[in-house]
Amino acid sequence: GMHGRLTGFHAYPEYMSKRKSNGYRIHHWYMSISSYWTIWPNLNRRIDPEDPTTREKHRLLNKREFRQALSLAIDRQPIIEVVMSGYPPPAQLAPGPASPFYHKKLFNSFIEFDPDRANDLLDAIGLTRRDSEEYRTFPDGSKMVWFLSYPNYILREPVQFIIEGWRRVGIRAIPRERSRGLSGVEENALTNDLTVSHGWENLLPVVGASDWIPIRTSFRSAIGFAKWYISGGLYGDPRATQFGGIEPPPDHPLRRAMVVLDKARRTRSIDEQKRILNEVFETAAEEIYTISLFASPPHPVIVKNGFRNVPRFAVFSPYFVIPSHAGIDTYFLEGADESPATLDQIRREIVSVSLDPRLESTASEDTMSTYFGRMLRWLLWGIGITAVGVVAIRHPFVGRRLAILAPTLFIISLVAFSAIQLPPGNFIESKILQLEASGTLANQKELDEIRAEFHLDRSIPFQYAHWIGLNWFLSFDGQDRGLLQGSLGRSMEYRTSVNAVVGDRILLTVTVAFATILFTWAIALPIGIYSAVRQYSWGDYFFTFIGFVGMSVPGFLLALVLVYASSRLFGITALGLFSPEFAAQPGWSLAKVGDLLQHLWIPVVIIAVAGVGSMLRVMRANLLDELNKPYVVTARAKGVRPLKLLLKYPVRIALNPFISSVGYLFPHLISGGAIVAIVLSLPMVGPLILDGFLSEDLYLAGSMLMVLSLLGVFGTLVSDLLLMWLDPRIRMEGGGR
Repeated sequence: GMHGRLTGFHAYPEYMSKRKSNGYRIHHWYMSISSYWTIWPNLNRRIDPEDPTTREKHRLLNKREFRQALSLAIDRQPIIEVVMSGYPPPAQLAPGPASPFYHKKLFNSFIEFDPDRANDLLDAIGLTRRDSEEYRTFPDGSKMVWFLSYPNYILREPVQFIIEGWRRVGIRAIPRERSRGLSGVEENALTNDLTVSHGWENLLPVVGASDWIPIRTSFRSAIGFAKWYISGGLYGDPRATQFGGIEPPPDHPLRRAMVVLDKARRTRSIDEQKRILNEVFETAAEEIYTISLFASPPHPVIVKNGFRNVPRFAVFSPYFVIPSHAGIDTYFLEGADESPATLDQIRREIVSVSLDPRLESTASEDTMSTYFGRMLRWLLWGIGITAVGVVAIRHPFVGRRLAILAPTLFIISLVAFSAIQLPPGNFIESKILQLEASGTLANQKELDEIRAEFHLDRSIPFQYAHWIGLNWFLSFDGQDRGLLQGSLGRSMEYRTSVNAVVGDRILLTVTVAFATILFTWAIALPIGIYSAVRQYSWGDYFFTFIGFVGMSVPGFLLALVLVYASSRLFGITALGLFSPEFAAQPGWSLAKVGDLLQHLWIPVVIIAVAGVGSMLRVMRANLLDELNKPYVVTARAKGVRPLKLLLKYPVRIALNPFISSVGYLFPHLISGGAIVAIVLSLPMVGPLILDGFLSEDLYLAGSMLMVLSLLGVFGTLVSDLLLMWLDPRIRMEGGGR
């Protein structure tokens, strides 16, 4: 299909180099957004009475000298060279030369790199004191720390350049990556310091100025003022301050900007609008309400071969809801997938448009292939059946393991639930702050729904019992299902069940993990045996070297090298678990399973490399120790055949570390392979857990943490059973009874 929103000019060389191998073409559309990397200082920073630093931050953010210094401390040219291939010029957030509203002074205001002038400006506003690390402090000597928040869909590369530039002038800033939802929630709750986002409309700054999105963008540095403005505060509406609006002081430049903008909106002539808005642009050139890095380059639009009727030239603008003007109703894909699963998904999407998302999620959970919930139920049933079997045979070794299984899971659940409750703030708390600040009747209703949905008005023990699923045994109501019934609860960010969010990820994750274990053992066992039997041979030295290399090279680095090499040498992309034609196809078919098997070996090999290196070293060391024991010497002296002797006794005992590692392999492969999954764009659970922590979606992260723990406990039980079968020393423990 066509993908235009999440693409950017920063990856243009890569897009161009892979056109033929990946089967797409690139169209160049005009970017109407004047900047897609802009820092917005929060002039309406919320003041917490219990935190005096928030008052100081509010004061400094409202000083133009402070904002000017931050802009002057950024060396833009290296960022442009590294991130944008040196193409767009440095610029502030302003209409570019192609726009009829081009304003040269605003376009070039405070874009030069001048740390000396920045230091002078910071000294002039009283930030003269420094701590032992040479960072500036607040005037009273207390530590000053700023948070630069950026959503996870924005370019990350400029962040460290900016942090380093501010460090040189004594400003301590910490980058904070946020999910798209949490970033917007914090911004609307006015709890952010400096936030990175896109810029405003480039072609027609006055278009749609009565709507919330353009106003929120035009006055994004002062969202409280923007809420007051769109609620009629400029015309004396008494409700303007009831919906989270903040009335700007009469002499504030932004209040004057609102008056001028209203006047420009009432004028149809572009020349007249330009003359009227010139006053706002002149003021903005000095006030520096935003800090941008560079002007907008052309926007690359990637169009898959076979996707027809996409225009080669168009204007890309969210404010005109573009590309709706580009005839999207005429786009079509040749040979589109019309499998039953695809048609069923389309049917559900059409039906669910009229449904409340929270109601739809319950229905989708029943209709989707919720392998996650099924796996949890299988694990619980497996534990129960195993317990019954062991009680029947009354084996003391496994009996003791089962005796501690239930209390172990109970303690883990308590720790996991406490861990998700301990950190100050989360997605829902930020959302509540936003809704309380808005104060409308609709938002109050949504606030009540959130409190009821996540049981915030109930006690902590009740919330824990609901999360675990204990309440279900009293009501047998589907809404009370919890972990014990295979339901992972509700995601705070998505406002839907975690099972629906996870989807097929757990199936793919377990498939990759299981294949990785088999591959690791299949390679490490024979090599370890060979190295032990042929100690100090050339083969032993070679495999020892390979093992050390495998243990030393991080998986994500190997993944990056493989992606680069496959693209450069073979012209293929080693990303994902499916080909493009199957990646978005819902449901499963034999063709899709076959495609998965074709791509599965890449992540399996990468993740298994470190495990193979360590396992073959362990196998070699253990087997060497066993080969020198008296029972082996005695058996060899009695004429036992070497191969039979090797496999029946020493190898069997040396396998203990492999079997005992089953307990932690699954959770380790799932959590430890998260970075590899991100690099290779794998639809696995690891990146989802990371997103849950980044967005502070506590129930999503907590439920996934509990699932990993459950896999570890169940794996430990399985390893104990296998050890009992494999090692007679364990099996015969207490055999006299």
